Amino acid sequence: MEPAPLSSLQEEEGGPAGEDSSAFSAAAVPPRPATHSHSLHKYAPLDWSDYFDEERPVAIPGTDDVFNVYMAGSEGPVVFCLHGGGYSVLSFALAARQMKEKARVVAMDLRGHGKSTTSNDVDLSIETLTNDVIAVIRTMYGDSPPAIILVGHSMGGSVAVHVAARKEIRNLHGLVVIDVVEGTVMASLVHMQKILSNREQHFPSIEKAIEWSVKGGPLRNVESARVSIPSTLKYDESRECYTYRTPLEQTEKYWKGWYEGLSDKFLSCPVQKILLLAGTDRLDKALTIGQMQGKFQMVVVRHTGHAIQEDVPEEFASHILNFISRNKIGPNGVEIPGIVKKWGR
Repeated sequence: MEPAPLSSLQEEEGGPAGEDSSAFSAAAVPPRPATHSHSLHKYAPLDWSDYFDEERPVAIPGTDDVFNVYMAGSEGPVVFCLHGGGYSVLSFALAARQMKEKARVVAMDLRGHGKSTTSNDVDLSIETLTNDVIAVIRTMYGDSPPAIILVGHSMGGSVAVHVAARKEIRNLHGLVVIDVVEGTVMASLVHMQKILSNREQHFPSIEKAIEWSVKGGPLRNVESARVSIPSTLKYDESRECYTYRTPLEQTEKYWKGWYEGLSDKFLSCPVQKILLLAGTDRLDKALTIGQMQGKFQMVVVRHTGHAIQEDVPEEFASHILNFISRNKIGPNGVEIPGIVKKWGR
């Protein structure tokens, strides 16, 4: 449920935010799952423990900030996942289950999302979000982290790029950005408030919110919606209904900062990079030139909506694991016969 960045901050909407929103075109998006009115049991929430192995609150020293983190797997490099605006850490749940036999999956609820609590939940500036991620990684791993691959979806993709560009994470070996391109997003921001206001705002139950997310909202995978949607909601006592945990409408002043200059910053990151796009190839000029120069790998994932990791978790996990294998990223760094190379050392 986030305004999709690539298709332009449209993550939350199932509808297009502009002419370039091909991820949401009829040709690119698979049919929504068949639904019936006989019962809502098929939309009952699923527990995180079926997908992740551990839930951990990470308290940042010297602050009142506590970030909710889920972990899965015990071997291999760390795949550190950042969700999109309005989504939650559990948008990576199904993919984590697919990857955890070969990698350690760590995913955090960003500020103002899910179960994370901070002194200022509405400060979603790119600087603050970037600082938060760096602080969580340092708090968890200290000065000697395992090999890390940053993975970010939509707004989280922008945060991942900014974190990598800061060059403050030791042993960072990969960057995976999911369905966000600066040119497309910047052209679509003008539509964002309308997109947010047109979505369903209130739900009588969590089951109804899950049902809406796959019938009229951004998702296509019922199982993923059942585990990820509940943590994007909160109960409104005054209205006696559920509404969104994250008031994206109030974050407009940060939107431009999330994406401005993103393509050049992505290309400048000194690690192996892959860009996963939903539906069609819609690179902006900077990325088109960068791809021609071999600066990153691009994969177009067909038959999915904006939330690739939710709609097709098996295929998404396969792309991540192939990226790790192709770049020979082991638990401690790039593995070359007789040599272990750590970036940033």
